[in-house]
Amino acid sequence: MNAISRLAFAVFLSILSQLSVQAQTPASRFTHADSLRGGLRPERTSYDVLFYDLSLRVDPATQTIQGSNTIRYKVVKPFRRMQVDLFASMAVRSITQKGSNGQLKPLAYTRDGNALFITLPDAPAAGQVRDITISYAGKPQIAKNAPWDGGFVWRKDTTTARQADWVTVACEGTGASLWWPNKDHLSDEPDSMRIRCRVPKGLTCVSNGKLVGQKPAAGGTQTEWTWFVHYPINNYNVTLNITDYAHISDTYTAKDGQKLALDYYVLPGNLARAKAHFAQVKPMLACYETHFGKYPFWRDGYKLVETPYWGMEHQSAVAYGNKYRNNAYGFDFIIIHESGHEYFGNSLSCADQAEMWIHESFTTYAEALYMACTQDEARTIGYLNNQRKLIKNKFPMLGPLGVNAEQEDTDIYYKGAWMLHTLRYAVNNDKTWFAAIRALATEKQRSIVYTDEIIDFLGKQTGVNLRPLFDQYLRHADLPTFEYKLAGKGTDELEMNYRWVADTDGFNLPVWVRTSTSDWQLLRPTRSWQTLTLKAGAGPVSVDRDKGLFDVRVTAVE
Repeated sequence: MNAISRLAFAVFLSILSQLSVQAQTPASRFTHADSLRGGLRPERTSYDVLFYDLSLRVDPATQTIQGSNTIRYKVVKPFRRMQVDLFASMAVRSITQKGSNGQLKPLAYTRDGNALFITLPDAPAAGQVRDITISYAGKPQIAKNAPWDGGFVWRKDTTTARQADWVTVACEGTGASLWWPNKDHLSDEPDSMRIRCRVPKGLTCVSNGKLVGQKPAAGGTQTEWTWFVHYPINNYNVTLNITDYAHISDTYTAKDGQKLALDYYVLPGNLARAKAHFAQVKPMLACYETHFGKYPFWRDGYKLVETPYWGMEHQSAVAYGNKYRNNAYGFDFIIIHESGHEYFGNSLSCADQAEMWIHESFTTYAEALYMACTQDEARTIGYLNNQRKLIKNKFPMLGPLGVNAEQEDTDIYYKGAWMLHTLRYAVNNDKTWFAAIRALATEKQRSIVYTDEIIDFLGKQTGVNLRPLFDQYLRHADLPTFEYKLAGKGTDELEMNYRWVADTDGFNLPVWVRTSTSDWQLLRPTRSWQTLTLKAGAGPVSVDRDKGLFDVRVTAVE
């Protein structure tokens, strides 16, 4: 789907979602600011971002930033008023556009909270490409507990006597507009981006993409670092990491022989530990290549960058702050999980905050796939069952669209992973299932996708109608319940009556059952009662819950 089609479809979804929110959600839950951030209105949908050219200076001494962003956009539909987002804590110095004579002309604008509404002197025709430049400055929001809240983190590197400034940023959920002006909505990503960052001399600025170069600035008191992102990138993935980093270079060789640049930027005092600990990156990339295809941002390379917070999936510059620790299963969760987002979240991206299940469910499932690549099935199931204990079942995983809806809990991680694990056994053909997952990652590579699009794609790839199952797990909080009861039938037989208790019509997840004297038997329950005859004295019935996410309700033998 091209950018124009994506935006048109997103407008349609937004209209539907507003009706849904009015019908199902208390009006007080979402604010005017939520509507400005999460909604798609003509001031946003009339233009498609092509390129961001972000240039700024970071001053650790005053904890301030200043700079500009030039937004190149294509006109989708003629307009004179456009929305760009920038937090009210950041002061706008000027907004300009080149006139027909090549001269910069100031543009008028108004503020509505964290949204800027810019008025153009004319209404450009559809298909035209134009630039506007927003210059700004301020003291960006400070994160109190990154990455769970958004903002800058200002620290010192205590691994060396120098104690260099250590500056990072994470802004998922809160929004990239807390520190740079952009169209802060997941439905529109630039095709590429340049990031120029000036920092005090002696510090390194690591950002997304490929390093273009560095040069002295401000009479030699600063250094300007330039990075170029060759691929689409969602706004919250754009990042800065600043300190006196030590640099490790390596390469990963793909199955076709092509080499991927690996770059690790770590605190100098952690250099030796990082060289040993990051050895798990290559086996991870090999596993993910098997399941999801080649690393999707090849030209930009893969980076791990040490941060003072736990981690974040910043595209081609994964934030790492897990202090070089492996979990009980022998791997570093942050490396495996956040790198999994390169495929699901960064490459394959959702269109609305309410659809973040797409990012987190597939990535958490990728942890289980990594387990299967490196360990045995029993350990993999044990890993999944530990995650199962964290599922809450209090809210649907798919939230209301168009209102910047945040997920209420962590079910989009653990319940989402179990949903996909369950679908594997619903398909009941591993070759077909894993081929479908790989096709999703490769055919939808570097694109924006929607919930229904994923459901339809996996249904077509597997030849199985997965919609009732997806709808149950995504749109309802409660788990489906496998209900059965046993009754005597003569002296030699037992009658087992069974069904699904579920919210969605057509729910028909297969279930494996056995008795103490029988092998596993596949049942295909529906929401209507069905009957199975068992031998009397066969012992208790066991239901295999390692193959699916559901509750079990039993009626005693009559």
